[in-house]
Amino acid sequence: MRIRTKPWARPELAACPYFTDDPESLRGRWAGRYPRRQPFYIEIGCGKGGFISQIAPAHPEVNFLALDIKREMVAMARRKVERAYAAAGLPVDNLLLCLCNADLVEHFFAPEDKVERIYLNFSNPWPKTGHHKRRLTHPRFLEQYKTFLAPGGEIRFKTDDDDLFDASLGYFEQCGFRLSALTRDLHADPPADNVLTEHEEMFMARGIPIKMLIARLD
Repeated sequence: MRIRTKPWARPELAACPYFTDDPESLRGRWAGRYPRRQPFYIEIGCGKGGFISQIAPAHPEVNFLALDIKREMVAMARRKVERAYAAAGLPVDNLLLCLCNADLVEHFFAPEDKVERIYLNFSNPWPKTGHHKRRLTHPRFLEQYKTFLAPGGEIRFKTDDDDLFDASLGYFEQCGFRLSALTRDLHADPPADNVLTEHEEMFMARGIPIKMLIARLD
């Protein structure tokens, strides 16, 4: 997705106390950036923050980290997060936003970070064969996630793309994950804890079924 440069993005993020653009310096020390020691969940590819701005204030008992490669996206997510926490009457103390490249994710987390859940919401499907290694569910990434997922940790993956979903089933099996949930039409019987993202609402309006799975690392 191409997005126009927003002059306000850099200064707003620079002034944000829950933003970092140096995740490598926090490797093995993420827990120290939060006021409370509690479960640690990350979203890779947070986009404009539609998902994280809903789930993080709703679960103050969890520490969240939302990552994206585009500064403007993270800046828009910050604004959405500010509004959501203000509406809930809560301080933003269980969430960090991070500007980073997911290709380097193995350099950002260590086993002692004990990530218990990874959210992959409507990641780029990279349909061309030569680009498949860029998929966030490709074994190249899954093997990286395994180095910092806590025992019993899980990946929650949602997509509208049939080819990506089918390929991902094979990727998870290849890398030793066990599927504890799988649906090819999430909204036929949506779980109570499902959080709608901007992309999800858009695809639903077009009548495109949402695919979802939960993969556990046993």
